[in-house]
Amino acid sequence: MKKDANIEALNAKITELTNDLQRTRADFENFRKQIDAQKENEKKTARLRTVYKVLSLLDDVDRAIDNYAELKPLEKSLEKTMNDLGLKRIESKEGQEFNPDIHDAMMVDGEGEKEVIAETLRAGYYYEGEVLRPAMVKVKRTP
Repeated sequence: MKKDANIEALNAKITELTNDLQRTRADFENFRKQIDAQKENEKKTARLRTVYKVLSLLDDVDRAIDNYAELKPLEKSLEKTMNDLGLKRIESKEGQEFNPDIHDAMMVDGEGEKEVIAETLRAGYYYEGEVLRPAMVKVKRTP
C-alpha cells in the first residue's frame, strides 16, 4: 500500500510540475510576443516621426518646382521616393469636391450648398494608407 501511495504522490508531483512548466512556457511566449509587438511599434513610430519631419522639405520642393519649370523633371523622382517611404499625396485639385476627412478648409468663399476646392494652399499626405496631414485648401461654395 505504501508503494502505491508513493507512486500516486510522485504522479501528482509530476502533474503539478508539468502544469507549472506549461504555464511558464505560455507566460514566456506571451512575453516574447509582447516584446516583438513593442519593437515593431517603436520602429513604426520612428519611421512616422522621420516622415513627418520630411513634410516641410516636400513643401519647399513643391514650391520650387512650381516656380522653376526646369525642376519639373524632379517630380517623378520625388513621387517614386515618396511611394518608397509609404507617402502618397492627397488629391486636392481645383473643382474637386471638398472632403473634410482629407482636406482642411482655410477659407470659404461664395454662397451655396456644394463645396468644391478653389485652390490648394498646402499639399496633404497619406502615410501607409492613413491621413498623415490633411491638404490645406481654399473652398468655393456653388449652387
